[in-house]
Amino acid sequence: MSTATRTRVARVYTSARRHPWVLGKLGDWTIWFGPYTPAQLVVMGGGAFTLIKTYAWWSWAGPVPIVIWLVAVWAARGAQIAGQNPFTALLGVLTLLARHPAGRISGHVARDRRPSCLRGRFVIEAAPEVPPGVPAVEPEGAAARHRAAAGSGLSRLLADTAGPVGRAA
Repeated sequence: MSTATRTRVARVYTSARRHPWVLGKLGDWTIWFGPYTPAQLVVMGGGAFTLIKTYAWWSWAGPVPIVIWLVAVWAARGAQIAGQNPFTALLGVLTLLARHPAGRISGHVARDRRPSCLRGRFVIEAAPEVPPGVPAVEPEGAAARHRAAAGSGLSRLLADTAGPVGRAA
């Protein structure tokens, strides 16, 4: 067979990646109405166990609880919580609850440091005495700021930007 007459085969596996993990065969035996997702299998097993153990409570209702159970199994086929399957979401919640509330730093549990005493020394000295006849001297810029502080915010802003009096703008 030459290359010109050979048919080309293209395979696309995208759909296999889009579908969730399912269980449809056990060995050579095919499960009825399958395939089933893990969430469906849990609902099926848990529901069957509950129905068997509580038969005395629901037996008067006839087939209604069994129909509700089958509808629940069918409804669980595409169950998602925040875009994840229920088992992954449950594992995330359990992981969150198991974490230390303070969090982790470099893989270790973050803990507060033990309290320690802060030790230091300082000295309080008396201020130098001013002779009685000499008035207290205030820096030149501080006096201008005190006068400007009496007005509104705009007047203080203008006083700060105006500079020395008599300067042409």
